[in-house]
Amino acid sequence: MADNQKKEVIKFKLANNLMVIPIEVNGVELSFILDTGVNKPILFNLFDSDTLQVKQVEEIYLKGLGEGEAIKAYRSKGNKFRMDGIYNPNQELYIVLDKEINFSPKLGIPVHGIIGYDLIKDFVLDINYVSKKIKFYRKGEYEYKECKKCEEFDLELFRNKPYLKSKVTIENSEEIDVKLLIDTGSSDALWLFKDEEKGIKIPTRKFEDFLGRGLSGSIFGERSRVDNFRVGSFGLKDAKVSFPDSLSIQFVRNMNNRNGSVGAEILKRFHMVLDYSSNKVTLRKNSNFKDPFKYNMSGIEVQHNGIRLVRELASNINGVVARNESDATGTVKVVLTEQFKFSLHPSFEIAELRENSPAALAGLKIGDVLLSINGKQTHRYSLQEVNELLNERVGKKIRLTIDRKGVELRFFFELKRVL
Repeated sequence: MADNQKKEVIKFKLANNLMVIPIEVNGVELSFILDTGVNKPILFNLFDSDTLQVKQVEEIYLKGLGEGEAIKAYRSKGNKFRMDGIYNPNQELYIVLDKEINFSPKLGIPVHGIIGYDLIKDFVLDINYVSKKIKFYRKGEYEYKECKKCEEFDLELFRNKPYLKSKVTIENSEEIDVKLLIDTGSSDALWLFKDEEKGIKIPTRKFEDFLGRGLSGSIFGERSRVDNFRVGSFGLKDAKVSFPDSLSIQFVRNMNNRNGSVGAEILKRFHMVLDYSSNKVTLRKNSNFKDPFKYNMSGIEVQHNGIRLVRELASNINGVVARNESDATGTVKVVLTEQFKFSLHPSFEIAELRENSPAALAGLKIGDVLLSINGKQTHRYSLQEVNELLNERVGKKIRLTIDRKGVELRFFFELKRVL
């Protein structure tokens, strides 16, 4: 920051529990997920921003979560990053040109990269998930005030990533001590790595699922619930948990005795102060704290895939006067007309479909384009709102109109609680 500046307030968009912040890179406005699980900034999905120029480029290979091999990337030095009053005139970054790594369709808003330690390390971050604001304080300028509802925890920084000690109870077990990566870049609640010796086992009630995509490919595993997740005196019952398969996490599972990660579906329930310089994090419950942990009840994962042409009624029926010149009686006709307009809107399609889910059993398929949900035209909503309509409450009856390769079809099913 400038020498006379103590803090900067940045507004973020919250998409699928993830914080998306605006950052200018070499004069080009881009969007980044704030991800405590990464070190250097990583750029991808630059195909609609090909005016970006980078400097001092060399080829490297990156390895991350997923079942695949390391992927080719490019390292660039000497880049200018700016976020309002926060700037770095000499930022190193990585660039991945793999088109498969693209968060934008799943989030419904443009996302060009992820950024973590290099931004966080120089500041104390006061993160408010409710107001969607982050206050960046210069080191030494943040004043810790007395707060009876706050609890302070030690952070362990290992390879520039923050770890937090907490406890879980799995299927009536005793509390198990776990060391978890604080991962603001994960939209899930909790990931645990199976460890029979430590008592971290997959509960009996579970289901197999696609968990997401890492730098090195797709991540599969099993989903379930823990009886309780606890950090300090903050306890969360029936929290969602995912157990990624061993192949997907072979690169990280033995790193720093890590047992998993705590993701944004839990973190968003707290007002959080993240202070790397003092190796501590402060938590306070917010208005999201008591929200239930809901699995996708329809079984549908929707993504934004391009645009579609929508025909809409532009005006109400209008009466137009027309005189019939050949009619000797002078009769006047009133002609009723309807005016339509055509416009382009986001196209929402089914990207993933859970096996044996209500939607799958009803006959829906991956690639189906959603036209309406219970009579509500999907193009009037954001991706997040469409997902909410599909997961409103247990027992909700869903009527879907879809487009399947040019044919309009209708389906019916009822939302059911998973686990």
